[in-house]
Amino acid sequence: MKILIEVLGGLALFLYGMNMMGMGLQKVAGDKMKNLIGILTKNRFIGVFVGALVTLLIQSSSATTVMVVGFVNAGLMNLTQAIGVIMGANIGTTFTAQLIAFNLTDLAPLVITIGVAIWLFTSTKKHKELAEVLIGFGILFIGMDFMKEALSPLQESQVFVDILSNLNNPALGLLAGFGLTVAVQSSSASMGLLLALASQDLITLQMALPILYGENIGTCTTALLSSIGASKTAKRAAIMHLLFNIIGTLLFMLVLHIPIEYIVERISDDPQRRIANAHTIFNITNVLIQLPFAGFIVIAAQKLVRGKDEEVVGLKYLDSRIIETPSIAVNMASREVLRMGKIVKNNLNTAKLAFYNSDEKLTRKVFEEEKKINQLERDITEYLADLTRASLTYEQHGILTTLLNTVNDLERVGDHADNIAELSQYRIDNKVKLSEGALEELGQMFEKVEDGFALSLTSFKTADENLAKRVIEYESIVDRMEKNYRKNHIERLNDLSCNPTSGIVFLDMISNLERISDHSSNVAISVMDAIEKKEVKQ
Repeated sequence: MKILIEVLGGLALFLYGMNMMGMGLQKVAGDKMKNLIGILTKNRFIGVFVGALVTLLIQSSSATTVMVVGFVNAGLMNLTQAIGVIMGANIGTTFTAQLIAFNLTDLAPLVITIGVAIWLFTSTKKHKELAEVLIGFGILFIGMDFMKEALSPLQESQVFVDILSNLNNPALGLLAGFGLTVAVQSSSASMGLLLALASQDLITLQMALPILYGENIGTCTTALLSSIGASKTAKRAAIMHLLFNIIGTLLFMLVLHIPIEYIVERISDDPQRRIANAHTIFNITNVLIQLPFAGFIVIAAQKLVRGKDEEVVGLKYLDSRIIETPSIAVNMASREVLRMGKIVKNNLNTAKLAFYNSDEKLTRKVFEEEKKINQLERDITEYLADLTRASLTYEQHGILTTLLNTVNDLERVGDHADNIAELSQYRIDNKVKLSEGALEELGQMFEKVEDGFALSLTSFKTADENLAKRVIEYESIVDRMEKNYRKNHIERLNDLSCNPTSGIVFLDMISNLERISDHSSNVAISVMDAIEKKEVKQ
């Protein structure tokens, strides 16, 4: 029991250190992680590189694959692009095993000391992020050392040696690797335990290889579970991961097991290094063999998961799976908010057409779209709240604040578009006629308000301070328009060219337009605040 507790304690430290190091690496990478989205739109060969790089940074091939499922579910990647990233993730996960095999345990206390010193004696965010990487690195090796020390007495246990001898059966070894990885939900953790056994000469290379293959299949369960409730295309992405690893396992167990043993045994005599090298050679060779036939894996997944996806309703770019990688999740949230802004912009234009054309059909369309906008606002806000609990940099926290403020302003613009549609319906029901002068003034104000709102969305998209300042200038112009047109309206009432009923409609219209301009200005101010905070921090 004591040995089990110590092994579990070491495994817990190992996982914690690996997670901490991964989070620190993500923060240090910063915008580079965000820019990977653009690369992901390229071909599958580049996808292999991206998948390996992302996995190296987040220290989990399972997390990378789950993220791919999220991207596919959001429509950001197709299956041809996804298969490359999935294959690359298998290469990226070999980094941890290679790192462990260097046996840097003696350096761990020094690395942690340096990390803690940096953390305590610096106020710079980037330095603190680097400290996280160092501390996580050190804890990972201390956890590894705990496992090694805990397993050491088992060398004298004949019962344990007899149990391990059963792993000479490849099928049992495969099942053991699969079961262990499913249990701890981390192939890197099961690999760490395997290397700890090898360090105490409790397991041979021949026994370890089937376990390695089983671990690769076991890591697929995370993505498969993640795909439950996702689109059919996302389910196909998870199936592709499973097919890729099963094909690779069969290929190596039936055909390539002798060559891989021969190569590994001649590269190194160290038991840990042999297993780490076998892991690396297996995954790289597997990718090289299957990459030219990736299209067939895509076709097979499509055959296994049949049917078409329904049209996207609600959120498009946001997926809870992507929160595992906060830097990318923040970028996706920005895309979703911009998409919401475009929907609001279109609805405002529809409300304008409904008013000018007295079109009841368009009025109903505005009401329906407003329901969707309200739901978007609720869903995005909930997602952003979840994202705030992730490990974020100072800059990312600032971006989330901007997004929350912007979502609120966009929803309010949507409300005013809905008000305009209600005024349109009132005008239709009561046969309200406006004077030529009133209609002309409304047209001028509409044009300026729509231009200002469109410009606010562009400033949000590009983080352009000059565009944001222009939006504020537009808001001043609209304020003056509202005052002048209100004065003109009083004059029209006095000379009887406008009746009181139409006057109420006119005043409500310019009031709603002026409020839309205020919210456009709010968006621009949020953009300027975010830019200022970023510059101050730098």
